[in-house]
Amino acid sequence: MSTEERFIDIEIKLAHAEDMVESLNQRIYEQQKQIDKLEAMIAALAQHIRDNAQGQQTPLNERPPHY
Repeated sequence: MSTEERFIDIEIKLAHAEDMVESLNQRIYEQQKQIDKLEAMIAALAQHIRDNAQGQQTPLNERPPHY
């Protein structure tokens, strides 16, 4: 294998590696966006639970007074 063929082979491998890195970077970006969205949902749910726990003093399964 000549030096030129080796350089061409290396350039091809480098191009594939760069493409893979870019693809992985895009996937990580998408996952981070999803994580951020899920964290916001969890925070909203936690706040909702705190708000309901403070405002609701009676148990959910309590019988109405007419029983």
